[in-house]
Amino acid sequence: MLNKYSTDYGLLIIRLGIGILFMLHGYPKITGGPEMWSQIGGSMGNIGVHFAPTFWGFMAAFAEFVGGACLVLGFLFRPALAMLIFTMFIAGLMHYTSGDGFNGYNHALESGLVFLGLFIAGPGKYALKIVRR
Repeated sequence: MLNKYSTDYGLLIIRLGIGILFMLHGYPKITGGPEMWSQIGGSMGNIGVHFAPTFWGFMAAFAEFVGGACLVLGFLFRPALAMLIFTMFIAGLMHYTSGDGFNGYNHALESGLVFLGLFIAGPGKYALKIVRR
């Protein structure tokens, strides 16, 4: 029987799995340095942004690695997901415009849809939350 209890555990499992995988996916990028960040950031040219590719590449790596950690913890959940959704949009667009075909852009598309669903659903009960007094 589906209830709030099982939904919270389901969200936790998704957050942990996807978050850890995105940390592993983003780690080589975040440690790749300015040359790699500039290469990644060049993808912003697909939406007409041709300035500061190193900054944009770093932000994509940051979104994947730190955003993955935020998913695991359920902390700053929606801001992290907003960054990840945008990053997956740019990654999918880059693969699509490069002619990589469906197998090239499907990972970004699938991940972006999971992130959008999580953005709407929220982190669930088992998450770090900022308590305001």
